[in-house]
Amino acid sequence: MKVIAPGTVIFQRHRGFGVLTAVNLLTGWVSARFGDEKRVIDLNLSSDEVQFADGEPILFRRDPPERMPHARLMAMVRELHQAGYQRLYLYSWPKASGLHWRWHLFTGSRNWMQRPLREGWYGSGADYIFNPVMGWGDVPGASTAELIAALARFDPAGLAQALGRDEDHTAWFSSVCDALLPGYAYSLGADTPAAPLPYFLPVIPMRARQTEQVFELSYPPGWDSTWSPDSLARRHQMRAIVRHDVIPGSWSLPIEL
Repeated sequence: MKVIAPGTVIFQRHRGFGVLTAVNLLTGWVSARFGDEKRVIDLNLSSDEVQFADGEPILFRRDPPERMPHARLMAMVRELHQAGYQRLYLYSWPKASGLHWRWHLFTGSRNWMQRPLREGWYGSGADYIFNPVMGWGDVPGASTAELIAALARFDPAGLAQALGRDEDHTAWFSSVCDALLPGYAYSLGADTPAAPLPYFLPVIPMRARQTEQVFELSYPPGWDSTWSPDSLARRHQMRAIVRHDVIPGSWSLPIEL
């Protein structure tokens, strides 16, 4: 089936031809304007018999789609690392609401807290569910190769700044991609006393109702420099905690009298 996004021409047998103005891929609801009407009508892809302009039915998937683009971005960054663009980094962090995650691609110096901003190199999952594009001229559902080609056309000067070697980060990123893709992505963010980061790298599922899994992954190289002395002391304390009050029943410890 073709992808749908705002601007897609549709056909509905009771209303005729129209144009989509908003798409929510999490719920299956879309908004459309028909003919010369000024009012926007909400339609449900599961029950309102919406079609493409050529008559092909638009069927809403029962399986929940991706809520955020982070897994697709990780796959793209891994491919670019393999092509020699190793000074390309992906920073992602939760929004204040906790419902969605932001993302930010940056190049050059690996400074997690002071990242250069370039137009089209950052976004949010809150926007992605309505218009599933990254923002650099790509189309919904674009493959990894198509995303790279679109980015190279959109900002060749910015992508050129990613040329160079960063073997430590590239090796870490490749191992994280092997463990998480395609269903999961990693999350970073500021480590504060009020909201300390866990000992292992936080992981977020890409789809609703996705099975929870435990991934004991390390943080990226250089991430320790973002922590305050109090945060570092707390993490060293977490690492040093050893439980002595529970001994597995399968152990047989010799006791000398």
